[in-house]
Amino acid sequence: MATIKDIAKLAGVSPATVSRVLNYDASLSVTDETKKRIFEAAEELSYKKRGSKKHVNRKIAIVHWYTEEEELHDLYYLSIRLGAEKRTKELGEDLAVYFTDNIQNMKEENIEGIIAVGKFSESQIKELTEITPHIVFVDYSPNDDMYDAIIVDFEKATKTIINYFMSTHHEKIGFIGGTETLKGEAEPLEDLREKTFRSYMNEQKLYDENFVYVGSSLSVESGYELMKQAVTDLGDDLPTAFVISSDVMAIGSMRALHEAGVAIPDRVSVIGINDMSVSKHIYPSLSTIRVYTELMGETAVDTLLERFEGRMIAKTVSLSTKLVIRKSVKESPK
Repeated sequence: MATIKDIAKLAGVSPATVSRVLNYDASLSVTDETKKRIFEAAEELSYKKRGSKKHVNRKIAIVHWYTEEEELHDLYYLSIRLGAEKRTKELGEDLAVYFTDNIQNMKEENIEGIIAVGKFSESQIKELTEITPHIVFVDYSPNDDMYDAIIVDFEKATKTIINYFMSTHHEKIGFIGGTETLKGEAEPLEDLREKTFRSYMNEQKLYDENFVYVGSSLSVESGYELMKQAVTDLGDDLPTAFVISSDVMAIGSMRALHEAGVAIPDRVSVIGINDMSVSKHIYPSLSTIRVYTELMGETAVDTLLERFEGRMIAKTVSLSTKLVIRKSVKESPK
């Protein structure tokens, strides 16, 4: 397993800087470029290369629904993009990367296939299809009769966390999550993690609306503010366990708990979703649902190449997840 020293060496910074960036230390003053090098180094050291046969070289575009700056605050999508980039390089394909603020530049290139990472509005999808009909969506399926998609079963992942908490004698279980909104639209998308938490906890007769906190983003800052609010609102009634929608939100939530003097995991257990590379390096190490984000990116490339080779029927690939237990959980609450 890669260490902080390994990441520091690859990124060309000190181990102390790596540690503070991975823990989202708000008092640290470094450039976004430095943060990007550190995050990418952490992801790269978790990849395992594999050999593959070469394909006919084609121009492929990775289109990200975030700007490059926004991507630094959501490493889930960064990891997907890096997985796709690695796979295209292994295959010797010609690759270009675009973010939401420079999609227009694609029209000047001879793009034959698009890997669309994230959530896209109808107008954006129309814009992409005008460039090429060969599009694979990753983490989103706008129309499974028309487009290929690589997705994750977040309903199953959420239930897995709840089942684990129940099996370890937790009854007061809270939820911290965020919303995502398509560009140019006001209404947020339905979040399957939040929806599943509410419905499944109701089925188990454990649901308490007072234990649910949802913000406007899936960021570290949002996780921090929501947990801080939960601690203030609930006091001694704070749940003994929290399902948190993403690892970055979990990191922010854990910082709020630390500042409030709430012990992890002795008083509150925390499980996130994603298992991004930095999760094992924070303190205490974060228990999480492993989402195989790099494989999502790789699979998107392979699926796109199938289209090039003549497949006409759209398909949706749902990748499995895995519960990873680390130090942020305790089996039995006090």
